[in-house]
Amino acid sequence: MLKHNKSQNIMFLHIMNLVRQIKSRQQSLGKTTREIAKLVGMAPSNATNSLAGKIDVRASTLEAFADALDAKWVLVPRHLLPEIERILSGKSIGPDDVPSAAQRFLNRGE
Repeated sequence: MLKHNKSQNIMFLHIMNLVRQIKSRQQSLGKTTREIAKLVGMAPSNATNSLAGKIDVRASTLEAFADALDAKWVLVPRHLLPEIERILSGKSIGPDDVPSAAQRFLNRGE
């Protein structure tokens, strides 16, 4: 890991959180780092080091990774984050034991 001052450490943690999300998306799509590197025009070793936090990563590089994974990164106001996370997890709004609209639709034929 690279050495940073306190404010750089905070930024580094945020970037690494974004990198974790990129790696999660990569796994869910079954894409290798080599495939992503080819899509973004980067050497596979640089992509591996970028996603491992071994080198500083530019915002444009992270955006290129996200684009290669058919994703977009956006700024979400903190007070809306719980709702966004709930939507992304597929949970409905309300009690956890209430089925989502998609679940109700799929269960109609039972």
